[in-house]
Amino acid sequence: MKSNSVSPARLTAFEILRRVGEGAYASVLLASRANELSPPDRALCYELVMGVLRRQLWLDRLIEHYANRKIAGLDESIRIILRIGLYQLRFLSRVPASAAVNESVKLVHLARLRSAGSFVNAVLRRATREPELDPTSDIHDPLEHVSVATSHPQWLIERWIREFGNAEAEALAHANNEAAPVAFRVVKNRAQETAVCEVLRAAGAQLIPSKVARGAWRVSGAGTLLAELVAAGKVYVQDEASQLVAMQVEVQPEQRVLDLCAAPGSKTTQLADLSVDSALIVATDLHEHRLRTLVSSAEIQGLSSIQCIALDGLGPLPFAEGTFDRVLVDAPCSGTGTLRRNPEIRWRISPADIDDLAERQKQLLFNAARVVSPGGRLIYSTCSVEHDENEGVVQTFLENNETFRLVELTLNDSLKTSLGQARTWPQRQGTDGFFISAFERKGPLPSV
Repeated sequence: MKSNSVSPARLTAFEILRRVGEGAYASVLLASRANELSPPDRALCYELVMGVLRRQLWLDRLIEHYANRKIAGLDESIRIILRIGLYQLRFLSRVPASAAVNESVKLVHLARLRSAGSFVNAVLRRATREPELDPTSDIHDPLEHVSVATSHPQWLIERWIREFGNAEAEALAHANNEAAPVAFRVVKNRAQETAVCEVLRAAGAQLIPSKVARGAWRVSGAGTLLAELVAAGKVYVQDEASQLVAMQVEVQPEQRVLDLCAAPGSKTTQLADLSVDSALIVATDLHEHRLRTLVSSAEIQGLSSIQCIALDGLGPLPFAEGTFDRVLVDAPCSGTGTLRRNPEIRWRISPADIDDLAERQKQLLFNAARVVSPGGRLIYSTCSVEHDENEGVVQTFLENNETFRLVELTLNDSLKTSLGQARTWPQRQGTDGFFISAFERKGPLPSV
């Protein structure tokens, strides 16, 4: 199969989207293929992959109109090719319509589905003749209308409306289809913040200090310089809300810290850096290969206070009661707060998944509580916006752990819930959607 007749960006996007359909994650695949593409092709490939995944349901309704057949009856590769072609026609004005159509037909041939070439050509040619068609115009059910317009599963929109109200749910869904800003923190163990910012600005980068997390910066226009600073261990790219989580641990030098679900290590290395690399940080994760990523990141940042242990946090922890001054449970979750970065999640999760995750999160929190020292702090966080994974977990924990009290977080009131916990939102702060809650252990350890 020759590939040089199709632009590298479109071919790579097609291959990545096929892999995503098999269960892979777009962000991982895009990163792994980045060095194969020139900067312009890399940018186009990224736009096509993320755009198609964010707009998938909306695009599929367009396909059904232009093709006069149900999307489910089409071969998966043909669906992907049509989505890529239609996305270019409707969202990328800089791409000539003829290029979008012709390159899509070439992709059909490369996929060894030559007989479908005329069909793809006809569908996309019709799309060029009806460029203003809105696939939601004949949808009268309000819930379905929002679902298609924002390209989210209907059950998820219905859930958000029930939890947050119509306006907030719709705003969240629309925000999920926007590109997330790039944010970073300076690794103080490696560099001075003022010096790094001066270097970036001198290279033409635009920097905006975060309104969410102290020491976080939003950056644009940095080109390859940001990647060079990351490779040198001087900066770490990390969403502002993620940085806020580590700050709420309030780790102090010389303390003992447990990060129970640590990999890939963004918060773990931030904790080490915040404590001047002097706190003892025990980082655990279920998978050893994920811990190796954490170890590599710590080495790049020059951090030596992190010890890694592979273990299952759902089982009994191999630590004595009250061992740690600080325990962070950044729990595995549905990830519905990260749909801007991981749009495929919306097509994979189900209500049953959220219920199952909530039960696992409760067990992680119960296990972690045992190893918190008296007066110590237990921090629970997720990158989910779901009540069942957040406030619901906290309520169950407090009802069953009288030795812990809820601690009001020290942060801007705009981020606080009524109980002094934290929530961040894509549609409000422009960050990932995170939830943070903190508890303090009261009284002495139980006598043996």
